Amino acid sequence: MQVIFIGILASLFFASTFVLNRAMELAGGSWIWSASLRYLLTLPFLLLIVAMRKNMGLLIHELRSNLSEWLIWSTIGFGFFYAPICFAAAYGPAWLVAGSWQITIVAGSLLVPLIYRSSETTNGVQKIPLRELFISMFILFGVLLIQVRDDSNLVINDLIIGILPVTIAAFAYPLGNRKMMEICDGRLDVYQRVLGMTIASLPFWLILSAYGLTTVGLPKLDQVLSSFTVAIFSGIIATVLFFYATDKAQNNPQTLAMVEATQAGEIIFTIIGEMIFLAGIAPAGWSLVGIMIVFIGMIAHSFNFKRSNLTCPENSG
Repeated sequence: MQVIFIGILASLFFASTFVLNRAMELAGGSWIWSASLRYLLTLPFLLLIVAMRKNMGLLIHELRSNLSEWLIWSTIGFGFFYAPICFAAAYGPAWLVAGSWQITIVAGSLLVPLIYRSSETTNGVQKIPLRELFISMFILFGVLLIQVRDDSNLVINDLIIGILPVTIAAFAYPLGNRKMMEICDGRLDVYQRVLGMTIASLPFWLILSAYGLTTVGLPKLDQVLSSFTVAIFSGIIATVLFFYATDKAQNNPQTLAMVEATQAGEIIFTIIGEMIFLAGIAPAGWSLVGIMIVFIGMIAHSFNFKRSNLTCPENSG
């Protein structure tokens, strides 16, 4: 039960991203700085962690060996992920962005043929996992319902602003990270890989910061402090907690499935956080139904994951 509690705790800290990004927007901060500062402020802590583990030399070697691929996939995995998330926070409540983010589950299934190879097919391309895709489409239906708010009429502009940026982020995150895992091929640990991707995505963040300077000026102190909190809570604490829990559970498929399911708590914690700290209005009607569908779908994914591992013990790690 300890790893389950740790997984739930990780989802709590992950949820802080959505609440704090929305809070910065409501306080007059720009999404540009919310995005850029998160990675710029995380960098020193990651450098310290990797340096203390005495793993910096290997990381530098890997960066030099495949610099172009590091730059491309890190920019996609981090830049095209977090900037759209922050942009979406400027146009909708935190719980709406957190709910829409679950599109990433659909993205993960659809990206399988582009990322993984298989010796069981004639063309060497891994097939799309249809069972997982079906569950993911069920979740996507819930996401669409989340967008239908009872206090306003749904128009095409609201739909585009609410869904499109998060959809881009939902595909960019798994694509960039999985490609980087393929490039690293197990030679780097989690901390090295995250630090390497942060360093390689710096050109993107510096360009975005330069754009912010010329359009909105320097960020206010309160936005810097809030971004620092996001960097610590989400970039450091949540990531370490979640990977610790999954590492502990990796040899037990049933426990691992339960740990994965705890991340559905992000939506619940985001709703509670927005109501407490931002005086947000609780979702109701079709939006509430959509959230429940997303939650049920994520649990179904976890049980399906457990079933797959139980029938294929060699995949359990």
